[in-house]
Amino acid sequence: MQNETTRMTRIGPLLRTNKAAHLADVAVAFAVALAAILIVLPLVGDHPLARQAVIWVANVVMLAVVWLGLRLRGQKWEHLGLSFRFAGWRPVVATILKSLVVFGAAMAAFVVGSVLMANITGMPEAADTSAYDYLRGNLPMLLLALAAVYVVSSFGEEVIYRGFLITRLAELGTGGTWAMRAAVTVSAVVFGLAHFDWGPMGIVQTGFMGLVLGVAYVVGRRRLWVLILAHAYMDTILMVQMYLPVE
Repeated sequence: MQNETTRMTRIGPLLRTNKAAHLADVAVAFAVALAAILIVLPLVGDHPLARQAVIWVANVVMLAVVWLGLRLRGQKWEHLGLSFRFAGWRPVVATILKSLVVFGAAMAAFVVGSVLMANITGMPEAADTSAYDYLRGNLPMLLLALAAVYVVSSFGEEVIYRGFLITRLAELGTGGTWAMRAAVTVSAVVFGLAHFDWGPMGIVQTGFMGLVLGVAYVVGRRRLWVLILAHAYMDTILMVQMYLPVE
């Protein structure tokens, strides 16, 4: 145990200052997701629930990779802007209020993406959300899906695409304003592409949404819980929409 601690103490500073290590951290995390898309998804066929489960499991594994990278560096979740300490009710209320503002801005960005794609394609194409058809009129499945989405998407995606990806990409640069702007932009593009199952419209919509969330992450002093709550509101709306029967 002591030898392991000594070895971690030596490795941590090196990984924290090595740009190649930051790049490798990102590459390994997203290689997991890419492997799930290219290898596992074809094996499960067209079953929507099975395909969704593969994506969720990939996100969980990515979170594990993020945690491992932090541990090897001797860092905690706070390095990404995620704190589990209860600081009192006033900060909680403030976080909720800020999350509502971010939620409104993200939804506005979603609409902007929709309008942009409608002008490009010449028709108001809707995002392909057929992967969620298993929720139609199924209340137990809705509740189960909400529980999973809050953990894997609302929490997991904000940790991965905002906290982890923006932080690691910014660390590849000089740490200045332009490095952070580039990191936010790349994060938004990757976030949009991660929703490839939604079709071109969905990629653009979520890309614009990711851009707003990334800006909110930086401007809001990297407080991830604000973004996690805002993301949860959006996921709730999506899940409920998929649950309601089509008229």
